Amino acid sequence: MARFSSVLIYDGECPYCSVAAKALEQVDDIGAISWYDESAQSFLTAQFDEPPFAMVLVDRPAQQVFAGRAAAEELAGRAGLPDLVGSLVRENYERIAHVVGLASGRGKEPDDVHEQYALTDDAQDRFETLARNAVGRDIRADA
Repeated sequence: MARFSSVLIYDGECPYCSVAAKALEQVDDIGAISWYDESAQSFLTAQFDEPPFAMVLVDRPAQQVFAGRAAAEELAGRAGLPDLVGSLVRENYERIAHVVGLASGRGKEPDDVHEQYALTDDAQDRFETLARNAVGRDIRADA
């Protein structure tokens, strides 16, 4: 059985996303995995048909998937950051992602998915592999 009950899928090549994922150091039961990982792609395809290029937080116990700014806001809340930080993240998610994408030379814009979704049966079937491949609290130490 996987050691994480939730997993954050993030752009491992994006400096902003990597820094945002550092909030995981405050949360014990969330693992992180790069959007580019094969198990992340398999999970995202099962959940959305076409894998959205976005930060995605999967909460298996709640059977929920948070995408885009909803994921960033949920992660901020779970990390115990003040509500103001969560609001700023939600309101500025696209702008920050766009600017960071330009600065990093990523050349890929985040997809327009910013909601909370029910975990599909197909995606749930892939969660164990996703969680098993996720890294722990300090994503930079595991990289």
